[in-house]
Amino acid sequence: MKKIPRDDPRAQYMSSDVDLDRSALAEHLRSRNQWVLATTRRDGRPQMSLVTGGMMSDGRLGIATYPQRAKAKNARRDPKVSVAIMGDAFNAAWIQVDGEAEVLDMPEAADAFIEYFRCISGEHDDWDEYRQAMADQGKCMIVIEPTRWSPLSKGGFPPDLFDD
Repeated sequence: MKKIPRDDPRAQYMSSDVDLDRSALAEHLRSRNQWVLATTRRDGRPQMSLVTGGMMSDGRLGIATYPQRAKAKNARRDPKVSVAIMGDAFNAAWIQVDGEAEVLDMPEAADAFIEYFRCISGEHDDWDEYRQAMADQGKCMIVIEPTRWSPLSKGGFPPDLFDD
């Protein structure tokens, strides 16, 4: 098979896998908040949910939702969940994080909501007002303790198609 020169424009589409330690994972997640959460339905099939999420200062992942949503019900029943964190574009590098979820209801969830807001939007003008809004809306938090994660992966041409 003929190899592709490294200076060929197609080289920008070469696949890659980069292992990340926990601090590099946190850095990668800092500005990426569009995720796909996978929980498990009663029948064992996956339930995929598009969510907004963030890595909180304690290293857990946070997702705000409502207790009656499938993702919250499924996570209560089976805490093993996975999250796909998309890159800046559809074909950019992405990562999958597996972990153990816990669903927190108000008022227990109040501090987690603050951490969630901070990692996505920064500081709030009135934290008491924010806590009350979350309580009034009847929201809950899914917090996920990461147990493992994939390499930061980018699809494309296999590297062995290119000259060394």
